[in-house]
Amino acid sequence: MLKPEPRSVRTLLSRYACARIALMEKADPAWQREMEDVTYTLCVVTGTQSITDAIAAADQILAAAERPDPRPDVRPDARPAGPEGQDTLLVA
Repeated sequence: MLKPEPRSVRTLLSRYACARIALMEKADPAWQREMEDVTYTLCVVTGTQSITDAIAAADQILAAAERPDPRPDVRPDARPAGPEGQDTLLVA
């Protein structure tokens, strides 16, 4: 499964919050459509079937994006170090 971009997930959560707040203030058909659209999109992006599960999955996606990558920094052009920290030149 493809992982959604955290920035996109953050934007969707923001849209969802705005729509919920607007609908609590006044029932407006435009905000209702926005709420339905963003709810559907969040569910699709997170691979869930309910908005409650989608929000929980979105929170996990954002939390994982904030954690540092456990893999060491590997440069494709790095050469192995020789004895005493000197670079080793490999000849074929």
